[in-house]
Amino acid sequence: MTMGKGTLWGGRFEGAPDEAFRRFDSSFAFDRRLLPYELAVDRAWALGLVEAGILSREEAGRIAKALEEIGLRAETDPGWLDRVEAEDLHGFVEGELVERLGPLGAKLHTGRSRNEMIAADLRLFVKAAARSLRGRVGTLVAALATQADCHFGLPMAGMTHLQHAQPILFSHFLLSHAEGFERDADRLLAAVRSADFCPLGAGAFAGSTLPVDRAKLARELGFGAITGNSLDAVGDRDFALECLFALALLAIHLSRLAGDFILLASPEFGSLVLPDAFSTGSSMMPQKKNPDAWELIRGKTGRVAGALFALLVTLKGLPSSYQRDLQEDKEPLFDAYDHVSAATEIAAGAVAATGVNAERLRAGAADPALLATDAADYLVARGLPFRQAHEVVGALVKEGERRGVAWNELPLDVMRQFSPVFEPDWQRAVTLEAAIERRSLPGGTAPAAVRAQIESCRAWLARQAAEDAGA
Repeated sequence: MTMGKGTLWGGRFEGAPDEAFRRFDSSFAFDRRLLPYELAVDRAWALGLVEAGILSREEAGRIAKALEEIGLRAETDPGWLDRVEAEDLHGFVEGELVERLGPLGAKLHTGRSRNEMIAADLRLFVKAAARSLRGRVGTLVAALATQADCHFGLPMAGMTHLQHAQPILFSHFLLSHAEGFERDADRLLAAVRSADFCPLGAGAFAGSTLPVDRAKLARELGFGAITGNSLDAVGDRDFALECLFALALLAIHLSRLAGDFILLASPEFGSLVLPDAFSTGSSMMPQKKNPDAWELIRGKTGRVAGALFALLVTLKGLPSSYQRDLQEDKEPLFDAYDHVSAATEIAAGAVAATGVNAERLRAGAADPALLATDAADYLVARGLPFRQAHEVVGALVKEGERRGVAWNELPLDVMRQFSPVFEPDWQRAVTLEAAIERRSLPGGTAPAAVRAQIESCRAWLARQAAEDAGA
């Protein structure tokens, strides 16, 4: 039995597939997204077939023209693909070639398998998607660096366990998020490198019988090298997993940024001002301005992490070579990429447009409790062991609470009852400015250290721009 248009098999079958199974089996609804890469792979293979003596240059030219027509129609008539009934992307393209070129269209599949084609398509997608997302991550890092520059020198209360801990610069806080996103961009670049191996020539799994030049095919498609083992080439999805991991961790970092901005914009903190362009209102309460952009960014993290786990479980225990289970690699990857890409773009815009309430940040940083560690350091500098100094200052904090005053407002004679090491100069030594300035090691929150971090961030952005330009 010969199957209809859009199906690449059928000769040994006597009947058509069950209709429900046919729908269940079809992947065209989602793998059609890979059409630009499929067309590129087809063009490269046509040239390979010329060198292998299967096609003439004239025939390859006709195939290339037909492929161009398919791509152009898909771009200009999006509804066209919605009307197509095909088992998968490969069957759709071959069916269109046969319709335009007759038997010549069927010659293109000589010596190759869908197994290697989809692996090549997906690798090309991962390379393009990861590079595109790196650009958006760079925009987000730049927005954080710009805010850090604009508000340089502004102190805030640093927290651990959501409790006031020590004073830091607001710029230091922003740059902590930027560093995580820089690592995300580097992981995306690693995913590009992992995908940068061309599987064409692997055949179904044992290799092709045609004398195609695999290295030339790889260069034609922009791959840096060819895959090594043909059996591994069609079954390997490490590159997709690595991309998904990079997406999932980027989503986690976006969620952390969202959590911080939501908290600091709440009335109880009032340190950040939500921008109208990235907020929504309430259908009932007229006064509300809700951080919906940040909440949705935070909420997307679950589905992205789920996509990573879905592919991990799909691959767990699969036999070697290609298995149809691998059809399940694309939807999680596409979904995760789409949502993380959108979330990164929104986050960059929201960061850039967010207002800063400098008074509230300074007021929070002025909390005397934030200077407790520096008071202990003061005592250590005068010979007291740190553990003893820690206990002394803790007792002073408790005494201040008992008296209803801040610990640093206790009279000197009272403080000396807890430790005679205190001298009249302690108030000049234990201040907000000194506490920040004292943390001057590289990576610390002192102004000079934070300025160096800003410059490092700018240098990273320049390097990334140069890498992407040379890609």
